[in-house]
Amino acid sequence: MKRNNLILVSALVVGIVFSGCSPLKKMKDKANDVKYTVNPPVLELVGDQVAISINGSYPAKFFNKNVIMTLTPTLQSGSNELDFDAYKVQGENVKENNKVIKYDGETFNYSSKVTYKPEFQLSELMLKTSASKGSKALDFDPYKLADGIITTCLLVDKNGKATPAADKYVRITPDAYQADIKYLIQQSDVRTAETKKPEIKEFTETVKAAAANERIQFTGTQLSAYASPDGPYALNEKLSSSREKTGKDFFVKNFKAAKVEDVVKSDLLKVVVTPEDWDGFKTLMEESDIADKQLVLRVLSMYSDPEVRDREIHNLAAAFDEIKVKILPQLRRSKMTVNVEIIGLSDQEINAQFDSDPSKLKLEEILYAGTLTQDANRKLSIYQAAARYYPSDYRTKNNLGVALLNLDRTGEAKTALNDAKSIENNEIVKNNLAVVALREGDITAAEELLTSAGSSDDVKFNLGTIKIIQGKYSEAISYFGNQVEVNAALAKLLAKQNDAALSTLNSVKSDDALVYYLKAVVGARTQNNDLMMNNLRTACSKSAELKANAKKDIEFGKYFQDNTFKSIVQ
Repeated sequence: MKRNNLILVSALVVGIVFSGCSPLKKMKDKANDVKYTVNPPVLELVGDQVAISINGSYPAKFFNKNVIMTLTPTLQSGSNELDFDAYKVQGENVKENNKVIKYDGETFNYSSKVTYKPEFQLSELMLKTSASKGSKALDFDPYKLADGIITTCLLVDKNGKATPAADKYVRITPDAYQADIKYLIQQSDVRTAETKKPEIKEFTETVKAAAANERIQFTGTQLSAYASPDGPYALNEKLSSSREKTGKDFFVKNFKAAKVEDVVKSDLLKVVVTPEDWDGFKTLMEESDIADKQLVLRVLSMYSDPEVRDREIHNLAAAFDEIKVKILPQLRRSKMTVNVEIIGLSDQEINAQFDSDPSKLKLEEILYAGTLTQDANRKLSIYQAAARYYPSDYRTKNNLGVALLNLDRTGEAKTALNDAKSIENNEIVKNNLAVVALREGDITAAEELLTSAGSSDDVKFNLGTIKIIQGKYSEAISYFGNQVEVNAALAKLLAKQNDAALSTLNSVKSDDALVYYLKAVVGARTQNNDLMMNNLRTACSKSAELKANAKKDIEFGKYFQDNTFKSIVQ
């Protein structure tokens, strides 16, 4: 009797519960009638955020007028869950401030985002729904909305591009030695006083020393004879020709006495005769402190007729004693010019000198030495020595910083680059400190430095890289321009420019695994199975890290059960 009464009471309670929950249960049973559209259909990481937009459509006679429903989109990966913001909708009779869903049917739009966590790379977007009516509540079955998460943006190379400062080393340097002898007005004989001038002795000794120096090569000799432009042209022509002969005779005799006659051999010696040295006159006038010199030059420039010009220069000389004393005598001359090339150390000699005693290398030589090797450790040794022997030149510290960055010794590189900054805070140093900040994850500091670092290709590359990290793909593409770089191709891929991305990847000279991996992504997106499989196989053979990533990369989601795909990634 007691047992029957207990059963009766229990049945009554259950009946009451189901009676109270029947509107909720009815909605739960018809939950599949609700239509959801998710954008993007496969979730994608942009910057550090995963954003979703959901459009929901409730059919007529579905939504009870007295019900509140809480929708919580949730990323699920195994036992891990990551909730987006909850969203509430309510029936027409509910007195709360949520989106009202009419009994006759209604749509809603919802958007939210969460900060990405790596454990959710391979996950599903589920919709958790909880409905309540008064004090009664009921959870609906979870509903799958989408797959996720495309994380292709994380393949960006964040190392950045550091810029070494250029050396100024020139192996072959042209040079010239000059001396002249001067003549009295309207004369062409070489005076003893001119041959005894200290300048002539110094000139001869310089040429003699050059002849004995194996690193100096004679390339040509020129004897130039001139007359001042203050007499008749015919007379000046005769004077300059005569001065050419006497000047040449003197310098040839002088070189023979010094036993350097090779510099005046016929195949090296060139003769130039200038009857009226207007160019010399103009140069000397411009360099002089003669009053009204500009007026004189303007007056002379007005006349093109030689006879008129002769008369005017004669008149000017008579009127201006300074011209007669300071200018014209210097134009009556024969000038000998010996042209040479100074031959610096060869690449082999520079390397050998560095190995034996780097302290004997000049600044430009030791900086140049750093460009002669691709070995990162040798570069480091060279720039360490350069910074030690030439600490006051920013380039030595800058290039030391670049060498350390190339060896992933970022902390030490930062110290060296700050030393360079203390010497000269220029655009090159700013770019390289931005690379340090980029590697340290300080994107704000890196971008700030780059905005004042000029517009070199390295700066543009680094700014493009930052824009990828920030999820601003169009801006990234703009910064990269026509650069043929993996990051440039990645920016196009992220902007859904698949063909452009593949074109850039095909032009990249690097044999890095990432090049093949991104080609495989293009193949997956464009349903080109051969492109996908062949390049993924190469990428996985080169990189265990990319191989592990491919197993959970939703870019290849539709191939997860493909036997060929499985054989590549296992």
